Amino acid sequence: MDLLKGEDFHQLFRDFKRSAFHLEMQDEYHVAEEVEPIRKWRSNEPDEYEWIRDWHKLVKTATSAGKCVVRARVITEPVTEYVRFEHAMARFNVAAGEDLYWVPRDLTAGIALPEHDFWLLDDEVVAFHIFAEDGSSFGAALATDRATVGQCMRVRDQLLAVGISHVRYVLR
Repeated sequence: MDLLKGEDFHQLFRDFKRSAFHLEMQDEYHVAEEVEPIRKWRSNEPDEYEWIRDWHKLVKTATSAGKCVVRARVITEPVTEYVRFEHAMARFNVAAGEDLYWVPRDLTAGIALPEHDFWLLDDEVVAFHIFAEDGSSFGAALATDRATVGQCMRVRDQLLAVGISHVRYVLR
């Protein structure tokens, strides 16, 4: 299986036409670009946020053009330190135009969550994130068959029905 990585993966976000939905289900990720920002956050040191600025520009460009970008984070409560970091950084995602929802794992009973995190683009393409056991990303596998896309659409709709918007979610 060929995995989409780097700039090829980011091109998906330049090309989508209407909507992009991201499902995150891990309580911890190991992203190389976040090592130093997490250290600064833990130490309460200032951060210029250069490491995430390109992503926010992509989101802002999309949402300014009338496209919808939505993210749902399925989380275990009490939350991990990594989720606390994500929560602290989420204000920048929201400012860029993302609609962000927190979904406590106990609210997902009866929802057939997939094995992998994914992006659902225009209800036509699914990009499944493939991770190593340590939480680092290998890349994304694309799916366009109607059954897979339909299942991801159902998961999205069910999660958003029980999700808590970022402005309303309080860490526990």
